[in-house]
Amino acid sequence: MTRTLDADIDRMSLRQRALAQLTGSATVDFKRASMSTALGVLHQLASSPSTAGDALALLHELQVHQVELEMQEEELGNSRNELEAALARQTALLDNAPAGFITLDAGTVLCEINPAGAQLLGQAPEDLLGQPLAGLLTAPSADALVALLARANDGLVQEPCKLLMLPVEGVQRALLATAGKGTAPQYFQLVLMAAA
Repeated sequence: MTRTLDADIDRMSLRQRALAQLTGSATVDFKRASMSTALGVLHQLASSPSTAGDALALLHELQVHQVELEMQEEELGNSRNELEAALARQTALLDNAPAGFITLDAGTVLCEINPAGAQLLGQAPEDLLGQPLAGLLTAPSADALVALLARANDGLVQEPCKLLMLPVEGVQRALLATAGKGTAPQYFQLVLMAAA
C-alpha cells in the first residue's frame, strides 16, 4: 500500500517538475495545469473541421507516448527492485563474511569495515572508523602494512602479509592481510583473517 502511494506521489512530483520545465516557470499551479485543461484544448482542436485530423493524430501520439512512459516507469521500478535486492544480498554477504573486509585510505585510515573485521581488531566498528590501522599494529607490522598497500597500488600480485597487533592486556594477535586497489584512487581494500 505504501509503495503505491509513494509511486503516486513520485508521479505527481515528476509531472509538476515537467510542467515547470515546459512552461519555464519555477512554480506551476498543478490544479490549473491539469488533465482536464489538456483535454479542453484537444476538444477545441477536434471541434473544428479544419483541425480535427490534427487533433486525432495528436491524441494518438499522446496515447502512444503515455503507454511508452508507463512501460518505462514499470521497467525502472523493476530495475530499482532488482538493484535493491542485489544491494541487500551484497550487504548480507559482507556483514556475514568470516573474513574482515576493510577500506583504507593511503594513510591507513579505516573508512569502512565489516563486523568480522571489527571483531578481528577487537573494537566496535564505530570506534575504528577514522583511526589509522597502522596505529593498532606494532611498528614493524605498520611498516609491512604500508609496503603491502604500496604493492597493491602498483597492481602487484602478493602473498598474504602477517601483521602483529599491539598487545592488549598482555595478549598479542596475529593477522593475515591481503590488499588490492579500492574503487577510488588512493583507497585500498584489505582482507583480514586470524593467523594460525
